[in-house]
Amino acid sequence: MIGCIIYIGGKMKKINKVLILLIVLVILAFIAIYFLIPKSDSKNLMIDLVGKTKEEAIIFADKHNLNLEFKEESNSYEKDKIFKQSIEVNSEINENDNLIIYISKGINYEELKVDESGNVPIMMYHGIHNITDNEYTGGNVDKDGYQRTTEAFKNDLEFYYNSGYRMIRLEDYVNGIIDVEAGYSPIIITFDDGLSNNLKVTGLDSDGNIIIDPNCAVGVLESFKQKYHDYNVTATFFINGGLFNQSEYNEKILNWLIDNGYDIGNHTYSHVDFTTVSKDKSVQEVGSMYNLLDKYIPGKYVNIVALPFGSPYDKDHENFNSILSGIYNDKEYNTIATLRVGWEADYSPFNKNFDKTFLKRIRAYDNNGKEFDIEMNFDILENNRYISDGDKNTITIPKDKGDKINNLYNLNIKTY
Repeated sequence: MIGCIIYIGGKMKKINKVLILLIVLVILAFIAIYFLIPKSDSKNLMIDLVGKTKEEAIIFADKHNLNLEFKEESNSYEKDKIFKQSIEVNSEINENDNLIIYISKGINYEELKVDESGNVPIMMYHGIHNITDNEYTGGNVDKDGYQRTTEAFKNDLEFYYNSGYRMIRLEDYVNGIIDVEAGYSPIIITFDDGLSNNLKVTGLDSDGNIIIDPNCAVGVLESFKQKYHDYNVTATFFINGGLFNQSEYNEKILNWLIDNGYDIGNHTYSHVDFTTVSKDKSVQEVGSMYNLLDKYIPGKYVNIVALPFGSPYDKDHENFNSILSGIYNDKEYNTIATLRVGWEADYSPFNKNFDKTFLKRIRAYDNNGKEFDIEMNFDILENNRYISDGDKNTITIPKDKGDKINNLYNLNIKTY
């Protein structure tokens, strides 16, 4: 057997060559493990402090050498608990980063001016156009302000957000479900006509999913969703027989909207003026549109009709009942609400004057603060807006407004 000779403690020892080889291999293995196996990520990540205490936030901030600031606000969250933080969960944090922690003072209805008998704005949009050179007032693209620029729409959303409004679904409003943080007000966004610039498809990705133009209405809404993660971004699109006027993508558009938190409603099949047609034609217009929606998104659309031209202009018109219910091609339909081409905010769903079958809307246009444009309407709302108590299961109002309430939804009523 081949070996080697070494001296240990003055004595000559013979060590098997195989043993030496094994030692070398072990050393090489350790080196390989050290250099080849991925190291654990040493980044420090932000944790979720919501629901925790001020003391727990201090411990976390001290551990990571963060600049910590506390703000206290009236809120529906449990008193003295954290309800919001400035750094998102799982974001990377570094020494001397600024961390703002919001501590709940509990609800002070008087301080928040809670009034759930107040008015709710339903905004009416049509087209969103990515142009910069418009000859009309403000963000208007046409004389009457039914079409709006992309930049103006972005500014509208920022204005609503910064003014303390939070989006809710139209169907929730109609059904008396107002799920908005305490101290904030609900707002509803609607679009009529199913124009291609509401959701413009520029193609399909490698998985067959639609690619959305970032400057169309939904593109702007989705960017807003990414910017404000605490904001529930939603809208209801009222469409005609041409759907979104993109025949090769229409079905994908409808399903994408439903899957991503938006709603689809009925704007009649051919955008009919109900004051100029018969009762049978009215049934056909409403019923055929419901049937078309049943073909593409059965059971997933809202049974709400946005009235073309705002017609008929009163509920006593002979065709109005045909909008609310009827039978077309052996299929029965029932409409739970209609929307007018309106001018101002409508009532709280808890107000005695609320009538979901004939709701008013605000035309989203600019007119220098006159004739019920956006500016004028929101100035008016400063004195009569709905302000939430943060609990969708209660109705909270000042004591002197108890006579305004009609509790259709059997919710708990609180006064202060």
